[in-house]
Amino acid sequence: MMTPDLLESSSIVRRLLDPSELGTREYWDSAYTRELQNYEDDASDEGTIWFDENGAEAAILKQLDQLATQGHLCKTNTATASASRFLDLGTGNGHLLFALREEDDNDEVWQGELVGVDYSDTSVQLARRIAAQKEVSGVRFEQWDLLQETAPPAWLKDGFDVVLDKGTFDAISLMSRDEGQEHACDIYRNRVAALVKPGYFLSITSCNWTKRELLEWLAPEGGELEFFAEAKYPTFTFGGQTGQTIVTLVLRRKLK
Repeated sequence: MMTPDLLESSSIVRRLLDPSELGTREYWDSAYTRELQNYEDDASDEGTIWFDENGAEAAILKQLDQLATQGHLCKTNTATASASRFLDLGTGNGHLLFALREEDDNDEVWQGELVGVDYSDTSVQLARRIAAQKEVSGVRFEQWDLLQETAPPAWLKDGFDVVLDKGTFDAISLMSRDEGQEHACDIYRNRVAALVKPGYFLSITSCNWTKRELLEWLAPEGGELEFFAEAKYPTFTFGGQTGQTIVTLVLRRKLK
C-alpha cells in the first residue's frame, strides 16, 4: 500500500521523499553542461564536490584506509592479492575517484582499477576531461544507468571490491513514482548488490536518510547486504536528541 509519504513493505513502513527536480536526468544534464562549460573556460574550476562542507570525502577515505588496515582491502598489488577495484556510482566530475589516487599521510595511493559511471553523458565528458588534464591512470568513466540497463557491462568483470555512492541513492530517492510500480530505491537495492563481489563492500553516503532508514532500505533482514561499519562525523544536540547531518555506512555483501 502506497501513500504520498509512506511505503509499507514486509512489515516495515518506510518514509518516502517528495519527488524533486534533483531526481531527474534533465536537471543533472543541465548542471553538468554548465560545469563542463565552466571547466572549458577555466581548468581550475572542476565543479561541485558534493558534501564537501561535511568533510564527506575525508571520512570516506579514512573508512577505506581502516578497511585496508584490517586486511579487508588492498591498496597495492601484493604477492597474494590484487589491488582493490572501485566503482563510483553517479560519479559526477569524478572527484572521489581522483582522491583515491592522491597520496595519503603514508604516501600510499589506491592502485587498483577505478571505474566511474553516471547516467548523464555530460558528467562523463567532464570527468574524462579532468582525468586527462590530471593525467590520472587506471581510471575510466562510462555512461551507464543502474536503474535502466540490466545487461552486465564488460567492465563489471567479477564485481568490485568497493562500490561507492556519495549522494546517488539520495537523488534516486527523489525520483517521481507511479502508484503500484516498484519504488526506485527498491530497484537500486536489488541491482547494486550484484555489482559487489561476495564478501566485499558498498560505501554509501547520504544526507537524506538516517542510519536506520538506510539499513531498512538497503539491508533488510534476509537481503544480500548487511551492516559492516559506519564512518564518524561531528554530532549535534537539539531538543535533547543527538544526531548528525550526514551518514556514511559500509554495507557488506554476504557470502553465498
